[in-house]
Amino acid sequence: MKRIWLLGLVLLLVLAGCTNSETAGGGETGQTGDGKVKVTFWHSMGGDAGKALQKIVDNYNAKQTKVFVQTEYQGSYEEALTKLKTVGGTPEAPTLMQVYEVGTKFMSESGYIQPVQNFIDKEQFDLSQLEENIAGYYRIDGKLYSMPFNTSNAVMFYNKDKFRDAGLDPEKPPRTFSEVREAAEKLTDSAKDEKGFAILIYGWFIEQLMANQGADYLDEGNGRKGEPAKTLLNGPEGLRIYQWLDEMNKEGVLGNYGRKWDDIRAAFKAGKVAIYLDSTAATASNVKDSPFEVGTGFLPVPDGVEPKGVIIGGGSIWMMNSVSDEQKAAGWDFLKFVAQPDTQAQWAVDTGYFPITKAAYDEKILQDTYAKYPQYLTAVKQLQSTKLTIATQGALMSVFPEARAEVENSIEKLYGGADAQKVLDETAEKINKLLADHKKVSK
Repeated sequence: MKRIWLLGLVLLLVLAGCTNSETAGGGETGQTGDGKVKVTFWHSMGGDAGKALQKIVDNYNAKQTKVFVQTEYQGSYEEALTKLKTVGGTPEAPTLMQVYEVGTKFMSESGYIQPVQNFIDKEQFDLSQLEENIAGYYRIDGKLYSMPFNTSNAVMFYNKDKFRDAGLDPEKPPRTFSEVREAAEKLTDSAKDEKGFAILIYGWFIEQLMANQGADYLDEGNGRKGEPAKTLLNGPEGLRIYQWLDEMNKEGVLGNYGRKWDDIRAAFKAGKVAIYLDSTAATASNVKDSPFEVGTGFLPVPDGVEPKGVIIGGGSIWMMNSVSDEQKAAGWDFLKFVAQPDTQAQWAVDTGYFPITKAAYDEKILQDTYAKYPQYLTAVKQLQSTKLTIATQGALMSVFPEARAEVENSIEKLYGGADAQKVLDETAEKINKLLADHKKVSK
């Protein structure tokens, strides 16, 4: 009996220890062991960007004594969103969640979130300090649903050394589709398997090239004036893009490096491709790690078309509605810290993403970086020269991830020899079906 009694006592102590450990770690209490409010922050920043994000969090945790932010990496944007769907609306959900820009429509309709506009209105937070072209993407019906964070756009990177060797002006990157094609022809060396131009097989770039022509991606005001029923991808603007890629592919001057960011970036740094399109998030790595001089340029447009600008990429931070009011308030305090000029300036220096806060450009650390690496400024100038329209504000649809996958499939078919207009029409039909199916389910 004595042994049984002792065993029971040990089990009780173990269970008590587990309970105390859960309370100390956060759990449903939302507090750490030392009484701080715990904010759990799910994110998708890996590598150097992940380290830069942790630096922001560590700085915040060190500068105040009431809140502790704990970051938890959840894999890619797609993987993170899948995980959220299993816990959204429950106490197991994080306080804050980073979501990529095309998840905006889904998140706003998910029932999981509390718009940050609620805190903005309550505190009369000055939104004019944010870049309008950035805040505009995340604003729906005049309400800011999430706090912009890692903000990028698509830019051109090119190898200045190869430009010089080919007799091209390294200070004048190509600005039009035909100029890119002509440069790619001069920069291609088939004997060395070196291509003149490449673009990642990723739907985001097609969206960007559409917007730069002033073209909406969806009907119903790009999905911002009503529930969209069809895509406009297979219109003349989309056809120009696909024909341009098709022509360069058939000439052998276009490199196909698949769908993985790391593969096309590695090809550029290895000198296997001279010009390619990428996110501004690659700026720091490309400029500092490439064994040659790197140039940056604006996104190209078809000949005779005036550039209209770009859609922002990257992601924003959302507040969950299933956590305590205390955690929400703590999460909002952290979001304000993230938006501070000094925080945004350091983030831009460490990653190549550009600041969401206008005053960040006045910070010395960012001014010094831009002076040393003018390549960073291309994305900033491109963003600031963009006129905020329905096209550049970006499309909204709940099935955006699925639509992007269809676009990526279509580009592979194009490279495989399919007719540009035919493959666009087939892709548009598939996206339209996705929209129709979603409308039926959401009723």
